[in-house]
Amino acid sequence: MGRQQNDEFRKEAVRIALTSGRSRQQVADDLGIGKSTLGKWIVAQRDSAKEPERDQGLEKENERLRRENRILREERGVLIRATRIFASQAL
Repeated sequence: MGRQQNDEFRKEAVRIALTSGRSRQQVADDLGIGKSTLGKWIVAQRDSAKEPERDQGLEKENERLRRENRILREERGVLIRATRIFASQAL
């Protein structure tokens, strides 16, 4: 059975694999882990990194929509008041 590696080791292994310019096999051999294990760690880190980006995008979109909704409500209120003024003058 293989050794359990801590999160810090995994993150560092992924960083080395992605930035060193060496093959995954070379990095895995140097670290004493399997190439497939290193590949799984890389995929897992990429997947976990994508989640916050998507959340940030949703937060920005929600904020933009809230702002737009507030502006539209204000404009609607102005139009309602203007309609009332014009209607009272026509009578």
